[in-house]
Amino acid sequence: MGSLTISNKILDKYFGYLKNLDNNAKKNLIIKLTKSIETKSKKSFDIKSVFGAWEDDRTSDEIISEIKSSRVEKRNNPSLG
Repeated sequence: MGSLTISNKILDKYFGYLKNLDNNAKKNLIIKLTKSIETKSKKSFDIKSVFGAWEDDRTSDEIISEIKSSRVEKRNNPSLG
C-alpha cells in the first residue's frame, strides 16, 4: 500500500479532532498506528528461480514435428466459422 504525506498543518487539524477522544480510544489508535509503522520482512524472491532450460527427452526435430502436426487451419475446421 502506498503512503500519504501530509503537512503539519493538516496533522494539527486531525489532532484537534482526536484529542477529544477518550483515553481508551486514544490507546487503541496508538496501537494501530504503531503496528502500521512496524516493518514486516518481505520474503525474498529470486527472479532467476522462474527461469530454466527446457527439459524434454525429444529431439528438436520431434518437437517441431509435433508442433506442426498440432496446428489447425481455420478452413479445415467448420466450427471456427
